[in-house]
This record gives sequence, structure tokens and C-alpha cells, in this order.
Amino acid sequence: MKESVEHGETSSKAPLSKGVSKGVSILDVILRFVAIIGALASAIAMGTTNQTLPFFTQFIRFKAQYNDLPTLTFFVVANSIVCAYLILSLPLSIVHVIRSRAKYSRLILIFFDAAMLALVTAGASAAAAIVYLAHKGNVRANWLAICQQFDSFCERISGSLIGSFATMVVLVLLIFLSAIALARR
Repeated sequence: MKESVEHGETSSKAPLSKGVSKGVSILDVILRFVAIIGALASAIAMGTTNQTLPFFTQFIRFKAQYNDLPTLTFFVVANSIVCAYLILSLPLSIVHVIRSRAKYSRLILIFFDAAMLALVTAGASAAAAIVYLAHKGNVRANWLAICQQFDSFCERISGSLIGSFATMVVLVLLIFLSAIALARR
């Protein structure tokens, strides 16, 4: 009689384990959509940022654009690449919802998610350094802070950093989720 109770307990854990695995896979898909939105919004916000200020007369103007600084251009390219990767990885993530036992495809996702995490971290960190200089300047290097004049420009580039750092956090969560799903095997 004791054997039937133990046998019944093991069979009741199997559907629970499968349900948890399916839930992790669904959360993976949702987080990929959130990361796509963050990376895409960051790239669009930075890529469309510009501001023009008149200087003495309306004929002489100062213009600030994101592509004036190669670091901000790298930021846009890095976020665009990460967004494209996340869009291309969605079908594989959806396959994990259907077939939660896939092991090698999860390993591939962990590897590429880590590579995209490194790319978005590099872009966001480099852009954060430039945004800091735009806000604070550097007295020793005689670089003046430009955000007092180009306030709209600085607000947009600062806002685009928020989306990029949110994408970084979501990618870390995706790596942890894939590692947890693999550890459950």
C-alpha cells in the first residue's frame, strides 16, 4: 500500500514540473517582447534626437545631433543589433513553449543572449559617459557642459539610456531563466 502512495506522488509531480517549465518558457517570450520594446525605443529615441539653437542671429545656428558623436552612433547601432537579434530569437523561444524539453536550443539562446548583453552594455556604458560629460562637462579638459543650452537634446539622450539599461536587466533575467530551465533537466 505504501508503494502505491509513493508511485502516485511521483506521477503527480511530473505534470507540475511540466507546468513550471512551460511557465518559464512563457515568461521567456514575454521578457523578449519587453526587451525588444526597450532596445527599439532606445535606438529610435537616440536616432531621432537633434536640436538647433540660434546664435546671435537666425542665420547662424548651432545644431546638436546624435551622429555628431561616434559613441552615440555606436549606441544606436548596438541597440538596433540587439533588437534585431531579439526579434529573430522569438520563434526559437516560442518553440520552447511548445517543446519545453529542448536543451541545445536553450544553450544557443544563453550564448547569444550573453553576447547581446555584452553589446548593449558596451553601447549603453559608452553613451552614459558622453551623457555625463554633456551634463557636467570636464573642467580639466576644458569641456563645457552643453545641457544648459541643449536641454531637449540632453533630455532625449538621457531618456534613451533608461530604455537601454532596462534592456540590459531583461537580458540578464533571460539568461537566468534559460539557465534555470536547463538546470531542471
